[in-house]
Amino acid sequence: MSLTKKQLYFLIIAGILLPVLCVVHLFSGQISIEFQDFSNSLFHYNNQDTNQIIVRELRIPRMLMAVIAGGGLSLAGLLMQTLFNNPLAGPFVLGINSGSSLFVAFSIMTGIPFLSSDFGIISSALIGAFSFGVLIMFFSLFVRSHVSLLLIGLMLGSFTGAIVFILQAASSSEELKSFTMWAMGSLQNTELSQLPIISSLFILGIIGSILLIKPLNTLTIGEEEAKLLGTNYKTIRLVIIVITALFTGLVTAFCGPIAFVGLAVPNLVRIIFKTQNHFVLIFASVFIGGAFILICDILIQILESSIHIPINAFTSLVGAPFVVLIVLKRLA
Repeated sequence: MSLTKKQLYFLIIAGILLPVLCVVHLFSGQISIEFQDFSNSLFHYNNQDTNQIIVRELRIPRMLMAVIAGGGLSLAGLLMQTLFNNPLAGPFVLGINSGSSLFVAFSIMTGIPFLSSDFGIISSALIGAFSFGVLIMFFSLFVRSHVSLLLIGLMLGSFTGAIVFILQAASSSEELKSFTMWAMGSLQNTELSQLPIISSLFILGIIGSILLIKPLNTLTIGEEEAKLLGTNYKTIRLVIIVITALFTGLVTAFCGPIAFVGLAVPNLVRIIFKTQNHFVLIFASVFIGGAFILICDILIQILESSIHIPINAFTSLVGAPFVVLIVLKRLA
C-alpha cells in the first residue's frame, strides 16, 4: 500500500480541503450566523434562540448529508467501475438508483400511511437499490460484454421510469407533489436525530470497502486473472453489490436521486492520482466526492436569492459534460 510522494501530497490536500469546505458550507446561506451561535448550538443549546435552531436543525444536518452523499455515491461508483472494469459503470447508469426511485414511488403513491412514512421511504429506497443491484448481477452472469450490461442498466432505468410515470398519472395531486419534490433531490430532508444511524451506516460501508482493498486491486487486472490469484470473485462481487446498494439506498432515501456523482468523481480521482491502488482511491473518492457536493451546495445557496436549483440538477449540469469528455477520450 505504498504511496508516492505526489499521491500522498494530493491525498493530504483533499483531506484538508474537505473540513475547510465544511466550515465554509456552515457559514453559507442567506441568514448570517456568528461563530458563537455555532458554538452555543453544540455545547449550550437554547431552543428559543432562532440562530441556534437554524444551525442545529438545518445547517449541521445539511452539511453532514452533503459529505455523506458525495462520499457515499463516489465510493459506490468506484466499486462498480472496478467490478465491471469500466469507467462508465456506476449506480446511476446501471439502474441501481432507478430501483430506489421505483420503490420510493410505490411508497409515496400507494396511499398507505406506513409506506409513505419516513421509515417506509427509507426502507423502500434501500430494498430497491439492493434488488436492482442483484438484478444487474444476475444479468452479468449471461452477458459477457460490459457495454451490453451498461445498456441493460439503461433499459432498466427506462423501464422503471415508465412505471413511475404510470404511478404518477394515477396518483393524487398531493402524492405527485411529494414524489416530485423528492425526485428533485435535496440535502435538507435530514433531521439531526437521524444523523447517528446515517453516519453509522456510512462508516460501516467505508470499513467494508477498506476490507476489500486487496481483492479490488486484483480485479483491476481482470476477472480471470483475479481468479487465478485466488480471489473469490462471486463472494467479492456480492459484497460489492451490498455495499453499493447500501450507499445508494442510503443517499437516495434521504436526499433523493443525485445523478453523475458516482460516475464522474471516481474517474476524476483516477485522473488526479494516476493509480489503481484502492487504498488511495477509496479515501480520495470519499474526500473529493464530499468536497464536490459541498461546493455544489455552497453555489446553490449563493444563487438561492435569484434562482432555486435542486442538487440533482446542479450535479447533472457539472457531471454530464465531464462524462462526455471521458467517453470522447476513450474513443480517441
